[in-house]
Amino acid sequence: MPALIRRRSDNPHQITWHIYYGDVRIGSIGARAGVPLDVDRWGWNVGFYPGSEPGEHRRGTAPDFFTARREFEIAWREFSATRTEADYQEWRDHRDFMASKYASRARGEKPLQQVQ
Repeated sequence: MPALIRRRSDNPHQITWHIYYGDVRIGSIGARAGVPLDVDRWGWNVGFYPGSEPGEHRRGTAPDFFTARREFEIAWREFSATRTEADYQEWRDHRDFMASKYASRARGEKPLQQVQ
């Protein structure tokens, strides 16, 4: 089972970490922008699409990064227990299709159609 990998977002205006399970982006943990000082400053979300349904995604807030990380990991264990390899592969197939679609457009070719 691959370990979770955290990668910093390239957005210079907000602290956000994208979380990957192998090569599948499964969620994020980040500082919440524009919230009052008396509410949780960090947010997290777990889930990916395609490969799961939007109602299956989990999200929450926390006062600090370490609490957000702990809550993320708990939610991930629960969420990942219901996933199959086919779910992860569905996400990978969609990622690869979108990459080839945008590369095709950049070359000036007609848009590709995704096979169902």
